[in-house]
Amino acid sequence: MVLLDRAAVLESVRVVDRARPGDWCRPTPCDRWDLRDLVAHMAAQHHGFAAAARGEGAEAAFWRTADPGDDPAGAYRAAAGVLLDAFASPGLLDRPFALPEISTRTVPGKRAVEFHFVDHVVHAWDVAVALGLPLRLPEPVLRAALPIALAVPDGPGRRAPHSAFRPSLPPQNTTGPEAGTLPLVLAVLGRSAHWRPPEAR
Repeated sequence: MVLLDRAAVLESVRVVDRARPGDWCRPTPCDRWDLRDLVAHMAAQHHGFAAAARGEGAEAAFWRTADPGDDPAGAYRAAAGVLLDAFASPGLLDRPFALPEISTRTVPGKRAVEFHFVDHVVHAWDVAVALGLPLRLPEPVLRAALPIALAVPDGPGRRAPHSAFRPSLPPQNTTGPEAGTLPLVLAVLGRSAHWRPPEAR
């Protein structure tokens, strides 16, 4: 699972690094966030999960979204490095994680890494599609994400303003580069594989 998560994180770094100065105000599939907001949120999640891996996840400061300054891509790349270093520590999957945004109780390490993994599969796609780029995650990685996505509760809470995912959508028929498991993962978590920035429609 750690290697799968690493693949998702590295792909997210690749697509974020493709953003240019004029791209940070682009809309994303996350309705309330433009690209700058989304990438800042992703960086905060890296710092929060890294803190949880170190046994410090209960401290709210690690989860706060920070202003990425003049170099959002650089700030994101640094946050991803912190996360990857933390997740490389021995015994990670057997460690309890404090994830205050998800549960009032600690979460087993394996489940915590699964949460982070599926979140960054989807957010890597969010960034890629906002920039008009293809997502380059191998099909085995996406197939590993699908059962985790299916296990995310799909109830009224997904309609809350700050919910991580929107209510699930019906499976979508896709062909060409959009075919495969990715559209299923996206639909389960409330995103349409057909989403495009307004100017690209």
